[in-house]
Amino acid sequence: MERRAIELPSTEAGDVEGAELTFIGTATVLLRYGGFTLLTDPNFLHRGDHAKLGYGLRSRRLTAPAMTIAELPPLDFIVLSHHHGDHFDEVAAAQLDKRLPIVTTDHASRKLRGQGFAAAVALDTWESQLFVRGDASVRVTAMPGKHGPGALAALLPPVMGSMVEFAEAGRTTLRLYITGDTLVHDRLGEIPRRYPEIDLGLIHLGGTRVLGVLVTMDAEQGMAALRLIRPRTAVPIHYGDYTVFKEPLAVFEEAVSRSSLPTVIRTLGRGETYRFDPARLAERDTGPAQDS
Repeated sequence: MERRAIELPSTEAGDVEGAELTFIGTATVLLRYGGFTLLTDPNFLHRGDHAKLGYGLRSRRLTAPAMTIAELPPLDFIVLSHHHGDHFDEVAAAQLDKRLPIVTTDHASRKLRGQGFAAAVALDTWESQLFVRGDASVRVTAMPGKHGPGALAALLPPVMGSMVEFAEAGRTTLRLYITGDTLVHDRLGEIPRRYPEIDLGLIHLGGTRVLGVLVTMDAEQGMAALRLIRPRTAVPIHYGDYTVFKEPLAVFEEAVSRSSLPTVIRTLGRGETYRFDPARLAERDTGPAQDS
């Protein structure tokens, strides 16, 4: 099911041949491509601040975001995996433009509307929201996600992954999969059946544990997800930023080094920008990332 398209106002034409992905920290990524600019999971708490995780649980931020909200370029929309304090915080709630469309879960949409974000868009799994600007478009489709095992899942906010598809004159030019804070679960297997060709993946890692229980992917689960989904290139995010993130990125990097994983792994430092040509990305481009 696809919701009614949102027509975006005209801007200066973007370079459809080039894309820029900037890692700001946690699961916050700025993506500019094809004349569109989007932000994922806005988390702008300062180092030392505490993210609210619900039920009185909090986690201290260990890093500073690489950008402030004031330093962001004009945004077209936001993709939000779920409403947790390390993904949408009080800084984001206070400083982001309340008119921005935010594509997210029904639970998060209701929370956002209560915070004044009237353009929040609620998607069920496999539902889509299309954004259109002239002959160019971006389609965001909600992917299945599961934040925790068993009974713990009921205590955590619903989470979604996202498939973000850029098109020009009806032709898909870039397909991006964002895992969201999911664990590997049975429903993920439907993704490669529906989307056998995925250019780029943003993989939420961190081995996050709440009360000792794993609630985001660790290295083992991240590798399993990549083998299942098979993006051509993947960028690991959501690690090392909070005390609740228990597994360092080095564990994942070691697992990758010992594997025959066909996916190209791009590790970005906070504030680093990966500039790429999606056509070359499809050919497993191995050019260097560049600082923003």
